[in-house]
Amino acid sequence: MDHARKTAIITGASRGIGRGIAFALAEKGYDLFITHLDEEEEANEVSRQLLADYGTQCKVLKVDLSQVDAPELVINTAIEAFGSVHVLVNNAGISRFKSITIHEAAAMDYIYQLNFRAPMLTTKFIANHMISKGIHGSIVNITSSRAERAYPLDAVYGGMKAGLLRATQSNAIELAPYGIRVNSIGPGAIQVRAEYQESYDILGPQIPLGRVGKPSDIGQTTAWLVSDEASYITGINLRVDGGLILPGMPENIGKGL
Repeated sequence: MDHARKTAIITGASRGIGRGIAFALAEKGYDLFITHLDEEEEANEVSRQLLADYGTQCKVLKVDLSQVDAPELVINTAIEAFGSVHVLVNNAGISRFKSITIHEAAAMDYIYQLNFRAPMLTTKFIANHMISKGIHGSIVNITSSRAERAYPLDAVYGGMKAGLLRATQSNAIELAPYGIRVNSIGPGAIQVRAEYQESYDILGPQIPLGRVGKPSDIGQTTAWLVSDEASYITGINLRVDGGLILPGMPENIGKGL
């Protein structure tokens, strides 16, 4: 039998943006299936806290989404757990900034496999599930403000995020007849690592809205975008960056940004 409550898959939700999305969807009444690469303690703590705060059932799966069979495993395991899945958030990814003159082929392959191929494959398998069950679901891809603005050293990372944004648009057209909405969210500088706090403090005042973003900013945006309130929205990239890239300001003020 299908799960009684709406359910969502969030990849890479043990910390940072994924964690913020998990708490925002739990607050809206979703039960969750989250993945992590090697942060088992953090992922399990997210699950425990969601249960304590919201009564959320949160399943956790350790998986390397750069592996070609992993996306199908994620979707099938979530379907086995809940019966039906209504939302997929493709958040897991890695950022690597290096000059194209020295960028290694293996590193390029890994960025492609995790940041582009994995969300395409999870979309493939969740779309087939939603179509077969008549679910008017929602898919959200987490891109980056770098998908829209170029910086030195990010040709591969930024290029893959731009590709994900573009693929979002095509998938939105293809899946619209089934009532499945596909959108992307483009975070700017988000406060995800304590070791980068000094850099956040330097950059924040130079952003038009005067601060760096928080994971909850992306979480609340995601919760709205998958809700019925946004039921006529598909194929967009909603940039959530405090106006970061509007004035053409440099983003490499501090380490890690």
